[in-house]
Amino acid sequence: MTVNRRAAVCGKPIGHSLSPVLHNAGYVAAGLLTWTYTAIECAEAELPGLVAGLGPEWAGLSLTMPLKEAGLALAAAASPVAAAIGAANTLVRRPDGTWFADNTDIPGMVRVLSAAGLTADPTVSVLGGGGTARAALAAAAQLGAEAVTVVTRRPEARAALAPAADALGVKLIGAEWADAPAAFEADAVISTVPKGAADALATAVRWRPGTVLFDAIYDPWPTPLAAAAAGHGIAVVSGLDLLLAQALGQFEQFTGVTPAPEAAMRAALAAAAGIR
Repeated sequence: MTVNRRAAVCGKPIGHSLSPVLHNAGYVAAGLLTWTYTAIECAEAELPGLVAGLGPEWAGLSLTMPLKEAGLALAAAASPVAAAIGAANTLVRRPDGTWFADNTDIPGMVRVLSAAGLTADPTVSVLGGGGTARAALAAAAQLGAEAVTVVTRRPEARAALAPAADALGVKLIGAEWADAPAAFEADAVISTVPKGAADALATAVRWRPGTVLFDAIYDPWPTPLAAAAAGHGIAVVSGLDLLLAQALGQFEQFTGVTPAPEAAMRAALAAAAGIR
């Protein structure tokens, strides 16, 4: 008997997500014709009930805002890096029915930043203090950064990242939002703030040759910040680049197919993003 397998991306809001496009294209390319991937709108308080109600046909969940910390708490086990930063973007159903938490944003960030020309032992600045900022700290650590400047509007947001920085062995240097332009002196600037939050920086920054800008937003694109960086010859990485990179790891963990069909997934993403 054919067994249908399922996976989904969960978050709120979720209607903008292109993850179903990516994963379903991968299933077709890999010949996984009984697999389907959907989007489920789910608030943080609703996640435990949702996960508890999933049947054995469910292979995994992708988690986006605001579920990355809540998802980790539901797992019976977690990868060391997800545990260190206190955030997971991936829940994988294990054979015994329990869930394993991972964070594929981290290797995804390392991959896209390296591909953009970022070299080892960089100086790194992070804008924002949420779940994606936690992954950025871990990516910086894996790239060899000894310290990361974290710029937030609220001091308590920076304080909440301190345990993750300690666990990763990275020194956290806090900065106020008013001082954000100075943070762009780094080799890499990783913006994890919501759309619109960094727009004013587009005209306030003195762009340094050789800096790599990663802006986690992908809708709308380009952001004013990304457009300004590109206009000054700065290498720019988009949220779409990370979306693909992190999805490859999720696809492999959900399906067991390695390597993921990157070419097909990339083409599907490009086509979908071009329509929007």
